[in-house]
Amino acid sequence: MSIVDCGVYDLTYGTVLADRAARHGERLYLRFEEQRFTYLDAHHISNRVANGLAALGVKRGEHIALFMDNCPEIVWYYFGIGKLGAVSAPLNTAAKGQLLVRYLRQARATCLVIDAQYLDRLDDVVEHYPDLKQCIVVHGDAAAGGKRASALPVTMHHDVVSADDADPGVAVSFKDTAYLSFTSGTSGPSKASLATHAHTYLMAGAIARAFSYDANEVMYTCLPLFHGNAMRSLFVAQMAGCSIALARRFSASAFWDDIRRYGATQFNLLGAIANILWSRPESAADRDHTARKCMIVPVPSFAEQFCERFNVKIHSTYALTDYGYLSFLTPDDPPEKRRSAGRAQPDVDIAILDDDDNAQPSGQTGEICVRNRRPWIAAQGYYGMPEETIRAWRNLWFHTGDRGYLDEDGYLFFVDRKKDAIRRRGENISSFEVEQIILKNPAVLDVAAFAMASEMSEDEVMVSVVLREDRVLTEEILVRWCAEHMAYFMVPRYVQFLPELPRTLTEKVEKYRLRAEAEKNLASVWDREKHGITIAR
Repeated sequence: MSIVDCGVYDLTYGTVLADRAARHGERLYLRFEEQRFTYLDAHHISNRVANGLAALGVKRGEHIALFMDNCPEIVWYYFGIGKLGAVSAPLNTAAKGQLLVRYLRQARATCLVIDAQYLDRLDDVVEHYPDLKQCIVVHGDAAAGGKRASALPVTMHHDVVSADDADPGVAVSFKDTAYLSFTSGTSGPSKASLATHAHTYLMAGAIARAFSYDANEVMYTCLPLFHGNAMRSLFVAQMAGCSIALARRFSASAFWDDIRRYGATQFNLLGAIANILWSRPESAADRDHTARKCMIVPVPSFAEQFCERFNVKIHSTYALTDYGYLSFLTPDDPPEKRRSAGRAQPDVDIAILDDDDNAQPSGQTGEICVRNRRPWIAAQGYYGMPEETIRAWRNLWFHTGDRGYLDEDGYLFFVDRKKDAIRRRGENISSFEVEQIILKNPAVLDVAAFAMASEMSEDEVMVSVVLREDRVLTEEILVRWCAEHMAYFMVPRYVQFLPELPRTLTEKVEKYRLRAEAEKNLASVWDREKHGITIAR
């Protein structure tokens, strides 16, 4: 079994891990700080987890919530739960109170695996979610939770993994749900997307092939394993037969030291994290490391300079929790396509459709839609939300909610979230493009652009801006700078400076909150028209 010869019927956690353990037994699979685990370790420990859970009464199809920061244990629970035919529901550890209750209720979790440091979050859970039947505590003493933990039957992780390491003997199908993955919730409540075993490995194999990952790769991730970007690395590594270096969390000061420490050859970054690394002072050690491949989503405006400064080749993708990976941009693609998300991956078709689902020609902006060319490649809809699933999959296409276009060579260019589209004086404006231009201002650290209703019943452009430390910028200077660097109709009318932007638990900007707050206080928001500033065409 290799990247190219996995039959779909073999694509289950148990089958793939058993195969990798047989083929690569003593090869390093996971490194976390000073801990090292081989492929054989991964297989045997996850078997113990599966058997330990079974001894606690966990059944096939049962939903198990995971509430842990990055650590090897969350990896073993992913695999062990899957080997039982049960379903993981990884939760962002920033959730608390009613949000945590809502996630558990939405996932219909009956068991919670939780790091001891978060036991104080169980107050609201015990009170408001009676369907939670038991709790497994990792990294500490259940007594730290006091009355909170005592309200549920509690088992310590070391007792779970004391079980036998034999195969749990549960018949699991490639089309069984492996985990629930929560969407970011930028435009409304998060939805739980259904990911099957086959979907997990088919997408992982597509990534490994597209970016030529092989057994010599050391994939570094500092992104949280409750997020699809990082979690996918666990399975990409299995498909390529390579290893993963896992950090507890992102640290700008420790990032390159980690890369050197682990001998990492590849790493993934969200756009906001790439911006943080790029913003740090240049150093003679910037190119002194082992990494040569870097995935950044989306590709930043300073991509060429990033490659040169850090001596890496950038690749990227367009992907959604709701579906999977749609397109890949590789280092071999032409430089003039660098700002795109690449071309459709081989297992899908991409189309740009109008509001009536009619196809748009090359270069014309519309909604990015996708459909499978291979069974089981995509996520299978939203758990417990049939109407949302039907709405998203209408007319045999999955509707992403994003706007973009395909050029004449089939490269996909993201324009905006559909709900973030701005239309002013007959012009369609991409908030993404406004943001990318403003981010080039040396005083700007972060920015969000969004539509505000005007007196003329159309949109006006507003931007919320975070300045770099020790930098000074006025609203007027920023607007005049924008006038020099963007089309006149894109120049913001409203400007506000903030200490930080509100973000979802997966670090996406909550523009709806910015808009709602601005609408309530619009009279006090800086307005270039009130200040008599006109923009020449």
